[in-house]
Amino acid sequence: MLHVPVLLEEVVARLVTEPGGWFLDATAGAGGHAAALLAAAGLDARLLALDRDGQALAMARAALAPFGERVVLEQANFADMAEVAARHGARDFRGILLDVGVSSMQLDTPRRGFSFQQEAPLDMRMDERQELTAADWLKRSSPEELEDVLRRYGEEPMARRIARAVHDALARGEPLETTTQLAALVERAKGARRRRIHPATQTFQALRIAVNDELEALTAALPAALELLAPGGRLAVISFHSLEDRLVKQFMVAHEGRMEALPQGGTRWSGRMPRGKRIGRKPVTASAEEVERNPRARSAKLRVLERMV
Repeated sequence: MLHVPVLLEEVVARLVTEPGGWFLDATAGAGGHAAALLAAAGLDARLLALDRDGQALAMARAALAPFGERVVLEQANFADMAEVAARHGARDFRGILLDVGVSSMQLDTPRRGFSFQQEAPLDMRMDERQELTAADWLKRSSPEELEDVLRRYGEEPMARRIARAVHDALARGEPLETTTQLAALVERAKGARRRRIHPATQTFQALRIAVNDELEALTAALPAALELLAPGGRLAVISFHSLEDRLVKQFMVAHEGRMEALPQGGTRWSGRMPRGKRIGRKPVTASAEEVERNPRARSAKLRVLERMV
């Protein structure tokens, strides 16, 4: 299976500003971004590569093998990057990359249960060491909790109707153990009206985010990454939907701040610490040529923040 890293040239150009130093790819995937960063940063550069998905990390290990001892790999959630970096003696990073959300490899592996296109167990675990699957999550949830998740994480306007249909089906003892069973139930609940996207798209997104605590992990990872950067180091985040991008933008704006004049004279910093500077006010998006080569790049947005002090 071929994995194509999105916005590859744009990421490398913004993260590798000088040779050498530590880099962190906290969502290593198949290793495409990581290999390009090391190649551009020169022989004195080292890289810590993390991924919560063991299957992805195995692919990254193979891709990064030519770099030998310059690479350290560990299966871990990016929310735990500070602890992992400390364990390996890695600090003062020159660049940190987060490529958040579900990967094309996960979507293209039916048994993982991220897609409703093929029959598969309703799993959705990014880290298969985790016990809780999507099917388990549905059984343990209340109708109110499911409705809230669908509304917040899926921006699903028919959240209440879907939540009621799911829990009515579970109460009747109907099986909800596979991707196609859930997709069919959601489709029935929403009715036969023609839609631009499959009726279950937003439900699957919301359930995946809830099962993997994705937004909570991103909320923890952003400040941890900024603290790990050396002054002048940069944090790059690629996101694929509005929930993630909004969270990333708000974080970066809050750390950018401004100098404020004091009535008694002098100035003070107004904003969170450490200080940051956004590299570009608008997100970087894929070119038409990249989208043609890789349609999944269409929704990708890249935002970069440089640590000032």
